[in-house]
Amino acid sequence: MPYLAKILLYPIKSLDGVEVEQTKVLASGALEYDREFAIFDVQGRFVNGKRVGKIHLIRSKFDIRNRTISLQTPKQDSPQIFHLDTEQPEIAASLSDFLGFAVKLGQNSFLGFPDDTNSPGPTVISTATLTEVASWFPDLDVEQMRRRIRANIEVGGVPAFWEDQLFSQPVNKVSLRVGDVSLFGVNPCQRCIVPTRNPDSGEVYPNFQKIFVRQRQATLPNWVDSSYFHHFYRLSVNTRLTPAETGKTFQIGDTIDIIS
Repeated sequence: MPYLAKILLYPIKSLDGVEVEQTKVLASGALEYDREFAIFDVQGRFVNGKRVGKIHLIRSKFDIRNRTISLQTPKQDSPQIFHLDTEQPEIAASLSDFLGFAVKLGQNSFLGFPDDTNSPGPTVISTATLTEVASWFPDLDVEQMRRRIRANIEVGGVPAFWEDQLFSQPVNKVSLRVGDVSLFGVNPCQRCIVPTRNPDSGEVYPNFQKIFVRQRQATLPNWVDSSYFHHFYRLSVNTRLTPAETGKTFQIGDTIDIIS
């Protein structure tokens, strides 16, 4: 029986995530607190793992209930604790000092800062998929792969690539019911350079993308709609939710059903 095994939120885009027991759906379809904040340079461009490799060296721990972040860079002997709402300039100053250029913290409590603004719902993957993909790389375990892929909802009790059945067709959308929350799959998530890097050091795994693409193509289930795979550097599923789901809650242990 499929069930909700993990919920991971990333309160500041590109920094470490936090595992939670439950999370609420916003009116936008995004998860509350997920990518609520993002780091920007003075030109208004994202400062993230795609553009700035040093960001992998920053460690962060979030206290969702108290709205605080424990932040530590390699330049600091111990972490500093900041309030996410009242000490944003101080957070930006600490990050700027480490990165070597001025940054600011942006906030969007309605939508957050998802990579795909047309599909701001939680990204979905199964634990079995992460385990399988980790096995393609001898030096990586499932937790390392989890931190590289950075999905929100992890499904247990299913085989690898179970989530690939969630891609919606224009006339036949595939809905996923998690507890009492309904969402529908949109497309497989295109990966960027971030999964190729060690999430702690930023060191690039040799030939990561080449190995990934070869293995993803070889293990793609034969029932998957291959039209979504113009290339095979894709993993996890982007989703959308309707306004009717606003305020509902995802909870660890929720049963999961697919409704075509």
